[in-house]
Amino acid sequence: MENKAQGVMSIILINVSIISFVYGISFAAIGCELNDPDRDIQKLFPQSTGYKTDYFTIQEKGGEKLKKEVEEKLGDIFDPVYESLDVPYSYYTVLNGKDVIGYVHGVNQKGIFGTLQIILATDPSGRIIGFYYQKISSPEAQKFRGNAFTNQFVGLTLADFYQSSDPNGKVAAIKDPAEKNHEDFKATVRGTKKNLILLDTFLLGGAQK
Repeated sequence: MENKAQGVMSIILINVSIISFVYGISFAAIGCELNDPDRDIQKLFPQSTGYKTDYFTIQEKGGEKLKKEVEEKLGDIFDPVYESLDVPYSYYTVLNGKDVIGYVHGVNQKGIFGTLQIILATDPSGRIIGFYYQKISSPEAQKFRGNAFTNQFVGLTLADFYQSSDPNGKVAAIKDPAEKNHEDFKATVRGTKKNLILLDTFLLGGAQK
């Protein structure tokens, strides 16, 4: 009888463990990391001799107050699923010897057909020197990934995105590659701006205007 009771208890504990594990995975916030940091950083910065990786969350750096500040700069509210406070953001500081020669960082952005993973390489001041999608699900993904589109982001700064409402500004001049998926273009511009705001917030002092 005692053995039977122990057996039932064991089964209950195993089931509880399985449920806890499943729910833990289901609700964990997911960030955007490079698929292969060694390979990707060497490709973006052939002159690099190494890099270090840091992880930040808005929750740790300022919580709800910081979230509101970022939303105000972004001009939009955060998506509760894609942009929760505990989403970890990965920052790769690229080195040549002891000198910092740039940063690589990515964000998840909600698109029409799923998550866009937007990766930026910047110089130490935050100017974009490389842009690509690590992930994009779209019938027109090839057009979005093409150099004719992605190269339009090279040279832009956060200050340019703060002036995106200016019809004569640099961001307004970016040409949408899509014929039927304009929302993914808008999501790309939003995700890139968010990416630069978070870089400024976490690593560059938050002073860019």
